[in-house]
Amino acid sequence: MCYNENVKYIKGVSGIMKRIAVLTSGGDAPGMNAAVRAVVLKAISEGIEVFGINRGYAGMVEGDIFKLDAKRVENILSRGGTFLQSARYPEFAQLEGQLKGIEQLKKYGIEGVVVIGGDGSYHGAMRLTEHGFPAVGLPGTIDNDIVGTDYTIGFDTAVATATEALDKIQDTAFSHGRTFVVEVMGRNAGDIALWAGIASGADQIIVPEEEYDINEVVRKVKEGYESGEKSHHIIVLAEGVMGAEEFAAKMKEAGDTSDLRATNLGHVIRGGSPTARDRVLASWMGAHAVDLLKEGIGGVAVGIHNEQLVESPILGTAEEGALFSLTEDGKIIVNNPHKARLDFAELNRSLANLK
Repeated sequence: MCYNENVKYIKGVSGIMKRIAVLTSGGDAPGMNAAVRAVVLKAISEGIEVFGINRGYAGMVEGDIFKLDAKRVENILSRGGTFLQSARYPEFAQLEGQLKGIEQLKKYGIEGVVVIGGDGSYHGAMRLTEHGFPAVGLPGTIDNDIVGTDYTIGFDTAVATATEALDKIQDTAFSHGRTFVVEVMGRNAGDIALWAGIASGADQIIVPEEEYDINEVVRKVKEGYESGEKSHHIIVLAEGVMGAEEFAAKMKEAGDTSDLRATNLGHVIRGGSPTARDRVLASWMGAHAVDLLKEGIGGVAVGIHNEQLVESPILGTAEEGALFSLTEDGKIIVNNPHKARLDFAELNRSLANLK
């Protein structure tokens, strides 16, 4: 990752803002509500009015905007998901969609926006800033795959939920002497699989960031049983590799003879009450976003690095510490793509007692 202590901010309106808005975009994540709550309460303490935008950029374009106050957010801290709801709206990548959204912001006198979501949400925040509406991005996704931050809002909760489910699968796997392939979410990142796999004592973890040999996977399963070292076997599979059913089928094709089951934890790990860490992280980031907007600063994303809040320009050059750059033909590229910690993959191999 690239961080720059001398971030080049984009300044918007001068003076203290009087009205800001907050939205959640893309996939929901536990802790989004905590971030919204922090934005609202911090803004109120600074004398700034806050508006909520339902369903992300789609709601912005449609004018689904409403006033928020302390009472509206008093009971959302512990709730999973996002009470503002979320939606994917690729049309906002086009100028026409952006101008429609800006027209609605002007109608409500909104001067700045806090955007909670992933990479696509950040791109929208940058476009708003370029049009004179400073926007600050907060990393909201369970996948932990956003550049510019060590951890995203929702990741800790997703790992805890996946670990709890894997613990229960360990129970039934042991009882019947079975092999389980357990698929977990994470898009193209293996973070959830690695963390939950280590935390639950998985025998093998398969992630997109690392090559695997299906014959080696099967060999380890077979030798574990034949040596008597293993009474059951758990393989945690990141969804970015392939689905659990397909992986199990490949194992059978490679000669696996164990009592094999495939399970997909699915969307259950997106829900649930956020952990204390996710609540604190989201609250910290949300309040800081208001501080930035108060100064008319936009076009940046807030993250956490070495347990300190950091800010990165959303668009610029890698040398400037920007998260994304534009190619000559106008395509957006990631400057420092996220990679899961493969030292954790090696750690799990050293603990799994498999040759």
